Amino acid sequence: MVDFEWSPQPAAARLVAKLCDVLCSASTAARELARRMHEETGTRLIDWLDHLALPATSDGLAQELIRTGFEPQQLSEGTLYRQPRGLFPPILLHADQARRLAVRIDSVDDFVAAWPVEDTVKIEELPQAAHRRARVATEGDTELWVEERHGYPGFAVPDLAPHTREALQIHSAALQQRQREFSDPAEGFAQAGRLVEAAAADLGMDWACDLFFAAEREYWQRRNIAAQVQYARQQTLGLGWANHDHHTYRSSREQFARLISVLELMGFHCRERFFAGREAGWGAQVLEQPQAGVVVFADVDLDADEVAGDFAHQPLPPRKKLGTVGLWCRLHGEAFLQAGMHHLECRFDYEQARAQLKTAGIETMQPFTDFPYLKQAFTKGEMWPVDPQRLSAAEADGAITAAEAETFRQRGALGSHLEILQRDDGYKGFNQTGISDIIRRTDPRSQGNSPPVAGA
Repeated sequence: MVDFEWSPQPAAARLVAKLCDVLCSASTAARELARRMHEETGTRLIDWLDHLALPATSDGLAQELIRTGFEPQQLSEGTLYRQPRGLFPPILLHADQARRLAVRIDSVDDFVAAWPVEDTVKIEELPQAAHRRARVATEGDTELWVEERHGYPGFAVPDLAPHTREALQIHSAALQQRQREFSDPAEGFAQAGRLVEAAAADLGMDWACDLFFAAEREYWQRRNIAAQVQYARQQTLGLGWANHDHHTYRSSREQFARLISVLELMGFHCRERFFAGREAGWGAQVLEQPQAGVVVFADVDLDADEVAGDFAHQPLPPRKKLGTVGLWCRLHGEAFLQAGMHHLECRFDYEQARAQLKTAGIETMQPFTDFPYLKQAFTKGEMWPVDPQRLSAAEADGAITAAEAETFRQRGALGSHLEILQRDDGYKGFNQTGISDIIRRTDPRSQGNSPPVAGA
């Protein structure tokens, strides 16, 4: 069952692509950045866009934006247009005659260090501010900017309060180094909640959320070779992980409500739910933090009669039979704690990224979505060793057989992935049938028997 169903927005997508092409045709630097993104990282410039800005006098553009579903909002900088039914960059119509193509990256400093920018480039705002930006190229009336955001969606560069830098260092270290091993996982969720509340008190909830997920990506990346390879490719251009689409957590039934609670503490709201039928044995809650620009896909084992209730907030009782998600958590721990995320999904040129990663020695599994507007595939899963005590306990209570325990003991069990995704037509949703397929294929009991295919 899906509570809300997103649909492709082809008219809005064509308009955004046209505007991007117009600006790129006038900017040598933008064209070169797009070329290198595609050839060196397997990504598309349009998936990195922070916003586009054009003169308010542009003929008929305001009417065309409204016709394609964009909604206006008056700001001091001009009129900002957002399209709430799809995944598109905002469009700013301002009084200036300059045209601006702005690219979202993780760190302005990293980009400027990696890219041959103009000698006169000036980074606006000091390091460790919530919003930093730099104009890196100007050609006629067309400018190329890079934008670094930390839970700040606005356009004016905010003031940096005197205490902010010290607070940022303290909370960044606390989140990066947070304890993840607990005899009682409930204590781990409670501790994470306290860390988030402390960060939010000093930095605001949105910045605290941004900081939390930067630490989560770092922790996951240390345990995923495909992530390390792709991150290095993207950092060659100083881009970071700013092309992230969503972060996926696997949760035990006992801890699922606690996971949702901590996420809501960070400003997430629940979006659509997934339940793939009586026999699928799993469900998911999608959550979004719009100010920080973070989406979470939270997986859990579910029975058929549980989807009618509010499974995201009502405690789920334990059950002896473990599905794919429950077994993964039993073997590796909670994704929110010691195991780390199951996968990070980023936006790519689907075919280009798979072919390039294959050349770099990273295989991908058979795709589980191949729609005109959505393509998805996992990299071949990391095999993680399993704690012998976890194996013994799972075997003792019948969660796994003796043969399965021995296989996990000898070979380890499927751990994490990088997911390669391509979205077109602004499609913001997910493929429920395809996700059910990949859930089955990433069950630790299958040990990744689906053949890896790269470049297919």
